[in-house]
Amino acid sequence: MGGHIEICEKCGHTRISYNSCRNRHCPKCQFIKKENWVIAKNKDVLPVEYFHVVFTIPEKLNLIMFRNSKLLYSLLLQSAGKTITGLGKETKWLGGLTGAISVLHTWGQKLELHPHVHCIVPGGGLSTDKEKWIPCKKGFFLPVKVMSKRFRRRLLDGLKLLYKKDKLYLEGSLAEYKSPGAFQALIDELYKIDWVVYAKKPFRDVSTVIKYLSRYTHRIAISNYRIVKIDNDYIYFTYRDYRDNNRKKIMRLSASEFIRRFLLHILPIRFVKIRYVGLLSNRSRRENIDCCRVILKIRPEEVPVRKEYQDFADFLLDVFGFDVKQCPVCNGRLVVKEELPVKNSIRAP
Repeated sequence: MGGHIEICEKCGHTRISYNSCRNRHCPKCQFIKKENWVIAKNKDVLPVEYFHVVFTIPEKLNLIMFRNSKLLYSLLLQSAGKTITGLGKETKWLGGLTGAISVLHTWGQKLELHPHVHCIVPGGGLSTDKEKWIPCKKGFFLPVKVMSKRFRRRLLDGLKLLYKKDKLYLEGSLAEYKSPGAFQALIDELYKIDWVVYAKKPFRDVSTVIKYLSRYTHRIAISNYRIVKIDNDYIYFTYRDYRDNNRKKIMRLSASEFIRRFLLHILPIRFVKIRYVGLLSNRSRRENIDCCRVILKIRPEEVPVRKEYQDFADFLLDVFGFDVKQCPVCNGRLVVKEELPVKNSIRAP
């Protein structure tokens, strides 16, 4: 990706800095995007309870999802979003327009394929006439068993429709599901399984909601800090074993297997993994949020001011007080002495 050589005007200290690839699957290049996203979305946070809801699918669907990623990852996100907004509209549960910010994840702690959706949901909704805010019960959004069944039905209905339109790739190891009878048998089997949907405790502090969600929005399969060492073509990295009291352990994988697992989580080109539904949908979010603020009597000065950072150096200086242009030796100023050109690199899409 090229780079540049900097030199201190005062003492002559030299430093080489390399350019970012800016690919969304890179563990180092999402920081500014994440912080700008947090700043932008903080403007939409309301002074109500928020819940973290997670939608997962049976392991039996993993390979079909992967081989049809663009279609089925979208279906997964849509099914989760429609489950929340659909149940929210029912007077039995809420009777108002609620919404969610949904984020797709495709990995587990060991980098295996594990598609699931994280949703941040406001604890309540806007009435049909947009005259009042309807809060959910304190500490309780929607029953997870009901959400699980509704989510299962929506996703499997969508899967059957795609099969009927002959849009699913069912070749190779998936060829056993090509015949109508075999595919229906798979659907019947999936209906018998209890799908796992769970809701975590509501957030104590509204101001941390978006910051919390940002842990999920711009993450990739593994971050650099989890890699312990690379030795003799083997990669050692930490993971949490949820089946053993969430204990931290170390996994050892060959380099080829590590790369294979990482590549399982490269999303299709231009695939949108963050979706906004219902109350928070892009089309009507601004109008809905402004309406909620009036109902909840939020003063204009209480709304966070949006400030975006175009440069990594500006962000570090403003937020952390760290000046990357300052010489580490004499506190002088570093200036660019020479540009390092890109050399026959292959840039990921």
